[in-house]
Amino acid sequence: QVQLVESGGGLVQPGGSRRLSCAAFGFSIVNYLMRWYRQAPGKERELVAFITVGGSTDYVDSVKGRFTISRDSAKNTVDLQMNSLKAEDTATYFCNAERVYAYWGQGTQVTVSS
Repeated sequence: QVQLVESGGGLVQPGGSRRLSCAAFGFSIVNYLMRWYRQAPGKERELVAFITVGGSTDYVDSVKGRFTISRDSAKNTVDLQMNSLKAEDTATYFCNAERVYAYWGQGTQVTVSS
């Protein structure tokens, strides 16, 4: 059974860092396009970062230079390292895997507040 489980969310102060992790079950992440999305209250879900099968990465402009997506094929996880966090980064963060079909995790909440 295909499953994605996010972890690592929580409350962090502005300027702080947080590392999110997405654990994949039932498939190998290296064969899938892996993405992190986020959704803030009252806003549409937004693509934050992705890593391709070949290992290429890209980011939405608002997080470039602050966030880093990476994968660990041995652990079958995809992480999102978030630095210099801002209040506007507050959202529920979702992991997504896509090949023929798309799969979603349940999300993990990140709140940036003092």
